[in-house]
Amino acid sequence: MALSNSKREVEESNNNNLGTAGEPNRNTNSPSISFSPVNLKKVPHLTDYLQLENLKIYTNPLDQNRFFHPSHGFYFSPSDVILRQIVYDLSSACEAFSDSDPRVHVAYHRAGPRKQIFFEPKNTRAAIVTCGGLCPGLNTVIRELVVGLWELYGVRQIFGIQAGYRGFYSTTRNPLVLNPKMVRGWHKLGGTVLETSRGGFDLHQIVDAIQTNAFNQVYIIGGDGTMRGAVEIFDEIQRRKLNVGVVGIPKTVDNDVGIIDRSFGFQTAVEMAQQAINAAHVEAESAVNGIGLVKLMGRSTGHIALHATLSSRDVDCCLIPEMEFYLEGKGGLFEFLDNRLKENGHAVLVVAEGAGQNMIPRTAAQTEERDESGNLVFLDVGSWLKTELKKWWARDHPGELFTVKYIDPTYMIRAVPANATDNLYCTLLAHSAIHGVMAGYTGFVSGPINGNYAYIPLEDVAQATNAVNTKDHKWAWVRTVTNQPDFVKS
Repeated sequence: MALSNSKREVEESNNNNLGTAGEPNRNTNSPSISFSPVNLKKVPHLTDYLQLENLKIYTNPLDQNRFFHPSHGFYFSPSDVILRQIVYDLSSACEAFSDSDPRVHVAYHRAGPRKQIFFEPKNTRAAIVTCGGLCPGLNTVIRELVVGLWELYGVRQIFGIQAGYRGFYSTTRNPLVLNPKMVRGWHKLGGTVLETSRGGFDLHQIVDAIQTNAFNQVYIIGGDGTMRGAVEIFDEIQRRKLNVGVVGIPKTVDNDVGIIDRSFGFQTAVEMAQQAINAAHVEAESAVNGIGLVKLMGRSTGHIALHATLSSRDVDCCLIPEMEFYLEGKGGLFEFLDNRLKENGHAVLVVAEGAGQNMIPRTAAQTEERDESGNLVFLDVGSWLKTELKKWWARDHPGELFTVKYIDPTYMIRAVPANATDNLYCTLLAHSAIHGVMAGYTGFVSGPINGNYAYIPLEDVAQATNAVNTKDHKWAWVRTVTNQPDFVKS
């Protein structure tokens, strides 16, 4: 979909470019760049599958809300967009702005309130569900959804679905009635008061329950598997032509959700990981030939390990799923640690849970074992590394003192309340989601892109990944801090 009138030219010239001390830049070779029509990602809307005459449109109640004084520019329109890519190489502008390069021109609708809404607040019944593992900030998102619906739009029928997807159709767990008084202090609590679970996804029972309970807004908080389930729920609601808005709020402490800048809880996780790394450093430094080994979360991506390493500066080696490594031989992990112990007398090793899984011996049963979400059950890379380190030292340094202190802070990290930064982030996520659903958008995710909040098609987020790029500057920075080898065999 192309924006009308989106052909724009941005020119750097003597008239608009200032040089040193505010003087005009006399460089007559300043480049000019032009944007071709922007490819605006379409966000599904109720009007896509419901007849407009069957829908009622209302003036946004924020016009009369005592907390707001809407003025010009307060409400967003479909022409307010956010570009996916904002960094360009002007030296290759012609190539970079080629219409065949889809990354350059992708844009998303800007999140925020609209002048008109498609749900009458007094008749709105909103359901909130949390699925999958724990993550700092879950209770904050729930709280802000409740408070936002209540205070911003006057919605009074808000329900919490207990125990994940299976809670929709459970015969023993009724939807929990929520209000601002009940959730007032939830942001100070770790975990999720609504409780959560993995699995339990039964599409038809879930959508049947949405119909039976007359829910017309569904807020789904969860990771990549949960988002894939949300896509199926949205598709089935479309097929049945139900007047129900569905929004996903991506939750993953690993920060492995694609497109958006980061997932909520991630910064809290990095902050908490510092405590484990600090403890490992103290243990290693206090022993003769001591190694502090810390395993951090990260099944398919190493963002927590990477950011914790950069933040700590006490880490000697960081191992993540996106990179291969080996133990023995020249340039291997053992050689590096041997040298580091000779130089400093101690070392700190951080490993993401998904790193090195192909190196750990598995039984036939272990190769087939899956969790409730259908994911391969990972073996404990930390315990395996600890064993291998001890074997190596006993073989190559018999009789010499050696200690490995292994710390696994997984549940400590994910079960804590969100820090101040994540709490603020959760509030903006929740309010963005509310504004979008009230405006009639459905089948979308709210999230930050380049620091601005946008509405992204749910299916795009469910399919996107966010792997660490080991060829970019950030990973080079890690290696600069740790001085670790690249583990590339010559």
